[in-house]
Amino acid sequence: MFNKKTVLLLMPFLIIGLSGCATARKKDLERQALKNQISVLEAQIQVKDREISSLRDALDEAGLEKREALAKKALVGEVKSRPKAKDIQLALKNAGYYAGVVDGKIGKATRSAIRAFQKANGLAVDGKVGKQTWALLGNYLYQKVK
Repeated sequence: MFNKKTVLLLMPFLIIGLSGCATARKKDLERQALKNQISVLEAQIQVKDREISSLRDALDEAGLEKREALAKKALVGEVKSRPKAKDIQLALKNAGYYAGVVDGKIGKATRSAIRAFQKANGLAVDGKVGKQTWALLGNYLYQKVK
């Protein structure tokens, strides 16, 4: 039916055609393998994102607990050491009574802010941070209100 010349001429085309199909299948398999790898990596990213979120929540909760514990100590007068000047200034600033620089130096502006805080909170107005003043003012050390 076919002569030898025809078969020999058609052979290269047949071989090229078949090898092209094999190459296409190989590329499809490679694409699918890459898609699978991407899916695995995306799943791993989601797990890591959840872990990060969980760790952030734990850090936030730990920080909140620490602030609450410090506030409770200040309220019941359990803070044994005198507050530092920077802490006083920072608490006054967070409470909205001090607009100066937190430099750790108690000057006129800081004393004025202390007196304003004492007056607003019904405390004896003496410009000094004693136990009663710090019991209220210490609550503002770690939280900004105004």
